[in-house]
Amino acid sequence: MTGPVRVQLTEAETSRASRAYWNSAAGEYLAEHGDFLGDARFIWCPEGVDEEHAQLLGPVRGRRILEVGCGAAQCSRWLVEQGADVVAFDISVEQLRIARELDARTGTVVRTVAADATAIPYRDATFDIVCSAFGALPFVADAGTALREIARTLKPGGLLVFSVTHPFRWTMPDDPTPAGLRITHSYFDRTPYVEVDAAGTPVYAEHHRTTGDWIRDLTDAGFVVDDLLEPEWPAGQDLVWGGWGPDRGRLVPGTAIWSAHKP
Repeated sequence: MTGPVRVQLTEAETSRASRAYWNSAAGEYLAEHGDFLGDARFIWCPEGVDEEHAQLLGPVRGRRILEVGCGAAQCSRWLVEQGADVVAFDISVEQLRIARELDARTGTVVRTVAADATAIPYRDATFDIVCSAFGALPFVADAGTALREIARTLKPGGLLVFSVTHPFRWTMPDDPTPAGLRITHSYFDRTPYVEVDAAGTPVYAEHHRTTGDWIRDLTDAGFVVDDLLEPEWPAGQDLVWGGWGPDRGRLVPGTAIWSAHKP
């Protein structure tokens, strides 16, 4: 593996990189973060916003819900336990294999399929709610296409809630210590963050969008933006997760949680 680069990628290149990365890293990711995420909890972000208390989705019992980029389906498993009718998808078959293991361990089964967020395999106006906790949307080249697909599958009046890296975080190094509290990159540079292997093949890709970009993509897809939650770092939490941690989190936001609805 070579160091990260900033280069433009096509949607196909981005999808291949995401699929390869999460197929290779799924087990390691669960080993590192599984205790924090739980097997059947809905944790929105490293700040620890828990849907059980936050209620960003509102009442879910009896609601048809789609989770986009579900990983090992911890969030969907919690939703199933609350009485929701849930389906979920992820680009990584290894993530979904691990999801089956967690299904067996918990006794709560989630219906999952392998799919890409830019081509969601469900009919129009199928779901009451679509949700995504750091799933898929940061990892597509064209968020507008993914959001239009989500809008297509939502019923009129349907709710979309998703969390992503806060756009401001892209200006800073991926360093949670006080040394990372500095601006090193232009907020306005949308060139994605890419990791490549020794042959120069992209094996990880994450795309930056400004706050204005997200608003335009959402409204262009037909959504009405209802809220933007920027969670503050909770007192007493010493978790460090990549660039997230108490030193930075007490001063600047690390996560953006968007809420929108389809008129």
